[in-house]
Amino acid sequence: SFEVAYKRHERNYYSITNQSPVSDEEIERIVNLAVTHVPSAFNSQSTRVVLLLGENHKKLWHIVKETLRKIVPPEFKTTEAKIDNSFASGYGTVLFFEDQSVVKGLQEAFSSYKDNFPGWSLQTSGDASAGCMVDLEDVGFGASLQHYNPLIDEEVRHTWHLPEEWHLIAEMPFGLPVQGPGDKDFKDLDTRV
Repeated sequence: SFEVAYKRHERNYYSITNQSPVSDEEIERIVNLAVTHVPSAFNSQSTRVVLLLGENHKKLWHIVKETLRKIVPPEFKTTEAKIDNSFASGYGTVLFFEDQSVVKGLQEAFSSYKDNFPGWSLQTSGDASAGCMVDLEDVGFGASLQHYNPLIDEEVRHTWHLPEEWHLIAEMPFGLPVQGPGDKDFKDLDTRV
């Protein structure tokens, strides 16, 4: 049912392992499908994705840890444990970007909408990440959406030789879930709908 489907995909999985229920080729197919079919304003197709598996996945979370180590107070051990046990422990990570050259091109081509394109671009990224998360979970993965950007942006761009115009939006670590997501509080729907 619709309600069961929503409950199944309603929150982040923070306890994951580096196991996969499917081949790397199937993971790539899932990511490609999510990116291909995501709707976008003016069919901009501005979302860019990098799929990190194996050593590249580990390298990303090493970058996150070392970046945060320099700026987080002495309680860094808590942050380090969360990164090690909830994100780096996974099988892979999907990085979501928005190509700012596409956004700027649309702003120039359709000046009456220019202030809207950055927001519409973020909606496209949100749709892509939601679709990707649902599809990964449908094959047995647990995933979460993280936001260590902009702190890691430059190092990520440099490490994987990515264009300057790609703006990092989110990181999605995924792996075989060890346990389900924890409880979640919901605000009163009368104030939200």
